[in-house]
Amino acid sequence: MTDRDEYIQNLKATLDNWNKDIEQLEARARTAQGEVREQFDKQLETLREMRDEALKRQHEMQNAAVGAWDAMVQGTENAWQAWSDAFDDARSKFNPKG
Repeated sequence: MTDRDEYIQNLKATLDNWNKDIEQLEARARTAQGEVREQFDKQLETLREMRDEALKRQHEMQNAAVGAWDAMVQGTENAWQAWSDAFDDARSKFNPKG
């Protein structure tokens, strides 16, 4: 497996984990009521949009020409970190401390 293939597989594994997280958060949201439910639904919508954008980026990386690969990796790393931070933030909102 090349470094490129391994990189793509790692992105796919992260997406798979995010999909599982979204499913679990959706289950929690279904039990919420009122304003809390609305907040959960809004947060889930944002997570789905980020996940879809990350999936699109993963497909672009998979189909990138060799010459464009290095440039795409840096942009993807930056975007992926922002998405990962957003997922962590969303998880913390579904799991309030206290």
